[in-house]
Amino acid sequence: MVKLIMGQKGSGKTKQLIELIHEAVDNERGDIVCIERVAKLTYDIPHKVRLIDASQYGFDDYKFLRGFISGLHSANYDITHIFIDNVLRIVDREIDEDAEEFFEWCDEFSEKEHVKFTFTLSVDISLATDRIKKFF
Repeated sequence: MVKLIMGQKGSGKTKQLIELIHEAVDNERGDIVCIERVAKLTYDIPHKVRLIDASQYGFDDYKFLRGFISGLHSANYDITHIFIDNVLRIVDREIDEDAEEFFEWCDEFSEKEHVKFTFTLSVDISLATDRIKKFF
């Protein structure tokens, strides 16, 4: 399962993400990971969630992010949900074909490995393509 939360800056995406993280902590049995561009959510999410500051790892494209996610999972098969806040800014990209392919890869990974994904994207929802809209 892949869920995308899209909207322009200030539209409440991160607040919604924080609520979903709290729900996941209360309702899911496995480990939960949250990746953010810079460490801002430290006091907003439960300490049980593994919070990763992407600025410490040099994310620069979707290939690196796929490898990072694969590495997280291979090190911990108990991960049931990965939240990524502001994914487009983490990889410094816009909505494009690479983004579509990345979300489709995440969907396939989710099915195969039983890991849910939730992403926020700071971009106007009108820019969503048909391949992106299926993840709303």
